[in-house]
Amino acid sequence: MPFDSGGGSSAPTQTSTVTIPEYAKPYMETVLGKTEALTSKPYQVYGEERLAGPSELQTQARTSIGGMGLPGQFDMGTGMAGAGGISALGAGQQYLNAVRDPGATQQFMSPYMQNVVELQKAAAIRDAQKSQLGADLGAARQGTYGGARQLLASTEREKALGGQLADIQAKGTQSAYEQAMKNMQFGTEAGLRGAATGIQAGQTLGQLGTAQQQAGIDLAKAQEAFGGLEQAEQQRAKDLAYQDFLTQEQYPYKQLGFMSDILRGSANLAATGGKAVYDAPPSQLSQLVGPGLLGLGIYREFMK
Repeated sequence: MPFDSGGGSSAPTQTSTVTIPEYAKPYMETVLGKTEALTSKPYQVYGEERLAGPSELQTQARTSIGGMGLPGQFDMGTGMAGAGGISALGAGQQYLNAVRDPGATQQFMSPYMQNVVELQKAAAIRDAQKSQLGADLGAARQGTYGGARQLLASTEREKALGGQLADIQAKGTQSAYEQAMKNMQFGTEAGLRGAATGIQAGQTLGQLGTAQQQAGIDLAKAQEAFGGLEQAEQQRAKDLAYQDFLTQEQYPYKQLGFMSDILRGSANLAATGGKAVYDAPPSQLSQLVGPGLLGLGIYREFMK
């Protein structure tokens, strides 16, 4: 190794010149020109919707659920059940009041009861008068008419008549009372049956309302499920369209890479199905068309 006069040493300078083969220059110019054009291209925005919106069935289902309120049967059933309960309470209270209040009981008695009693009394009086008349005639024939014995017998017959009339009135009143109680019981039972029917009808309406609402929910679920299938199909179509867009966008870059691989003799061609047309010496061509050569500035430096 030579030394300079100052006692230092200097390393020999080696220079090398790399030239581009004439047959490769047009292709390299093409690659670099396309590279500049592609890198200068503005960002391409995908102009279509990428997400599929709700299908028609899904929209119908969601609208149905959103507008669903309480079934009308609920209000009607509640009203009928409430009215039935009030009616039942009223019937029971009316019966209780009638049992406790004789005046209320008379409302259930036949208005013709006293007429029947009076007719029975009149018949008893006529029978008593006939008996009195027969006794008077007998006393007259015996010559005892107007005597104490005849007067005593007459008084006893009048007492018996009074007792008979009182008995007729009591029995008539008791019979009327018993019939009134039966009428009250029948009316109460009828009222309770009507009240129970109203309550049962209210409960049935509530059940029908619940069933109707559940049927609406089940229908909406089915529409949502089938609508989801339609939405999935639409989404697959949109995904395919977007993938095609990306493939089209990448196509010129892949073509450019394929051409660059050919020029470099890259083994990457195996992945693309291509085949290198030549194997360049690594000391020249691989350095020449490496990653740095793809820059337009480097190419221009080599062309100076």
